[in-house]
Amino acid sequence: MTSHNNNRSRRRGFSRRLLIPIVSFVIVALVVAWFFDEQATSTVIIVRHAEKAAAPAENPGLSPAGKLRAQGLADMLAEIDVVEGLDAIYVSEARRTRETAMPLANRLDLPLHELPAADVKALVKRVEEDHKGDIVLIVAHSNTVPALIREFGGSKNVPEIKEHEYFNVYILSMPWSGKTKTLRLKYGNPYLDGDA
Repeated sequence: MTSHNNNRSRRRGFSRRLLIPIVSFVIVALVVAWFFDEQATSTVIIVRHAEKAAAPAENPGLSPAGKLRAQGLADMLAEIDVVEGLDAIYVSEARRTRETAMPLANRLDLPLHELPAADVKALVKRVEEDHKGDIVLIVAHSNTVPALIREFGGSKNVPEIKEHEYFNVYILSMPWSGKTKTLRLKYGNPYLDGDA
């Protein structure tokens, strides 16, 4: 009987000795996976809405030139990431931001997330919390683009966006640790006074 209890005791000890490294490995693997997920680089693309129509004055949509620019934006960003593509699109309550984003949203079958243009901090918080490691497009306004870039930790030296300036694309690369990088590209043709 004593030898039977000793064998059982040895088996339990062996099982525990085997179980502890396995459980430890699983815990370490989960911590490492969480760590790498948390440090994913997020990319935020910020553009001003395309050229707006002269009427109605209250909440204008896009002019014919603006519709062409919106299509050009869709052409440029539809395959921005060779693996997965754009993850989310944010617009303000203004019709012209929705119309700028719609060709791309339709092409990628993505919904438009609408947040008030004036609440820059809420938009930045939402993107940082909900889209870690994602690629996000924000269609904003001439007065909110620089504020968004600064709030995301990007360049503090974004030049003022002039009334007829619709062609800038700002790309913010935001690593988990380190400095946010700000790139500025141009798309489409420069605005011409007769384009409205």
